[in-house]
Amino acid sequence: MQSPAQKAALPAITLAALGVVFGDIGTSPLYALRQCFLTAHLAISEASVLGILSLIFWCMMLSISFKYVTIIMRADNNGEGGIMSLLALNLRTTLISDKKKVYLIALGFIGASLFFGDGIITPAISVLSAIEGLSIATPIFNQWLEPLSIGILTGLFLIQRHGTGTMGKFFGPITLLWFMSIGFFGILSILQTPHVLLMINPAWAFSFVVNQPYVAFLTMGAVILTMTGGEALYADMGHFGRLPIKLAWFIVVMPCLLLSYAGQGALLLRNPEALANPFYMQIPDWALYPMIGLATAAAVIASQAVITGVFSMVNQAIQLRYLPRLTVRHTSDVERGQIYLPFINWTLYISVLILILLFENSENLASAYGVAVTMTMLCGTILISVLAYSLWRWPLWKVALFAVPFLLLDFIFVASTSLKILSGGWVPILIGAVLFTILMTWKDGRALVFKRLEKDSLPIDLFIKSIGFSNETKFVPGDAVFLTGTPNIVPHAMLHNIKHNKVLHERNIMVTVMTRDIPYVSDAERCRVEKLDDRFYRITLDYGFKDQPNIPEALEKAYAELGFEYDLMQISFFISRDRIIHTLGEGMSPWREKLFISMQRNTSPVSDFYQIPTNRVVELGSQIEI
Repeated sequence: MQSPAQKAALPAITLAALGVVFGDIGTSPLYALRQCFLTAHLAISEASVLGILSLIFWCMMLSISFKYVTIIMRADNNGEGGIMSLLALNLRTTLISDKKKVYLIALGFIGASLFFGDGIITPAISVLSAIEGLSIATPIFNQWLEPLSIGILTGLFLIQRHGTGTMGKFFGPITLLWFMSIGFFGILSILQTPHVLLMINPAWAFSFVVNQPYVAFLTMGAVILTMTGGEALYADMGHFGRLPIKLAWFIVVMPCLLLSYAGQGALLLRNPEALANPFYMQIPDWALYPMIGLATAAAVIASQAVITGVFSMVNQAIQLRYLPRLTVRHTSDVERGQIYLPFINWTLYISVLILILLFENSENLASAYGVAVTMTMLCGTILISVLAYSLWRWPLWKVALFAVPFLLLDFIFVASTSLKILSGGWVPILIGAVLFTILMTWKDGRALVFKRLEKDSLPIDLFIKSIGFSNETKFVPGDAVFLTGTPNIVPHAMLHNIKHNKVLHERNIMVTVMTRDIPYVSDAERCRVEKLDDRFYRITLDYGFKDQPNIPEALEKAYAELGFEYDLMQISFFISRDRIIHTLGEGMSPWREKLFISMQRNTSPVSDFYQIPTNRVVELGSQIEI
């Protein structure tokens, strides 16, 4: 039940959701319908136009309105959505064995990897297709389309380090104006050819599929372009909540999208030659340049939403220990979700630049687009079906009633887009394969390292007893904090300190950072303190996968709980700087071990990641063979 304050804020939140969530799917009318005809080399006729429009209408109703908005958005992890949240929810179930959960992790990694590929293609195709409207106005701009697109995207990636909080205030109103505009011009075109609204009759889609099954199969590879960005409804749920996204979709986005597609279809029925660019050719001359400007703004907003989504997904993967530590900068003192990852930002930029230079226009890029989207949707359908059975405890017949039709539809989309692999679809597959390899290698490599550490370890309780009986170890004033991922064994840094310096501090605190499968952990639940001995303490810090760890801040609260005086200048942080050595034998294949070692050596410093002052850090090295 919503409070009066929440109800009052609902319109503002819904408007904000428009600007962030629906940018990608909102720019699809720029290129999607034209691509449906070009993909299958289809002639313009009443049957083909109404058949394709009917397919678009019913696929949007089923995949977006029903699957995502009605079913998948119920799978919220403490309010958060997205492929990583869905994976975390699935890993909680006790009905699936740990061995089988590995397949779920792999499926989640595939979905996340393909989302990264989507994050590279979306900015390129959105901005290119928006700028191409200039060639409709005058052919003078033909040679400037690529440079203009590159210039706009360069500016977009340059401002990422400053944060998007200020620009974000304008995203919602601009996107609302965009949807209202495409809906309005769609209505103007429909009024001239009103029988285009027969598209809502599924008989047209059925007749199109039955009479031309192969053509319809090819066309499905382009129909999916009308739904790109549908997964963003679920991924961005944590920012705005389920209700604002649902309201924005059903009240503004879906009606305006369908009106735009119907308007373009009506234009094609009147003038088949308008297939050159049905979106811009339905716009009156007086509104053409304003619409090009508005489309460019909408494309930039769509690109920004995808870039932000990639930042968020990568940060979640880092917190869940599925990726090595990267530099994460917070661009807002108020909203903790606004982050900037320099390495990811410039990787995206260079990749987008290569795509634009490689494919040159939106028509060629459309061949690369869609493959990642269909596979991501398939991964989502499988994961939500498993979740419905294992966590929601749906009966098998109910799961089958949901899963079978959507799996069939997703497989058709995947099969259809797979025909475009040679003409550009290999791009997102290659990107996804590279990122999937990185994710699995880091996960398996960390498991090998922990296995090796435990094999050569000394239990902490035995160590404390041996220290108590020994008279050789000297204790010096101050506190020593040892960061360790294995709280039950002696940290390597502590052993090296005794071995080389023959001393320990008066208070030795072992700190273990744990990432839970929930987005955020409250401050009240952050610390778990355990006294092992008068000189030894164990502190476990719990964070959610969207929290940003800050160890000095958490330690201050833990010290207060222990009754100690907190003085950061009297605390030394000891960190093990492990050097991984490749050896022949059990483990990963040699090339994967070398890849893991390379990633491990290039991770950002622990002190930066956990926000520890560098002048308080002591690093002690050790070698680990895997």
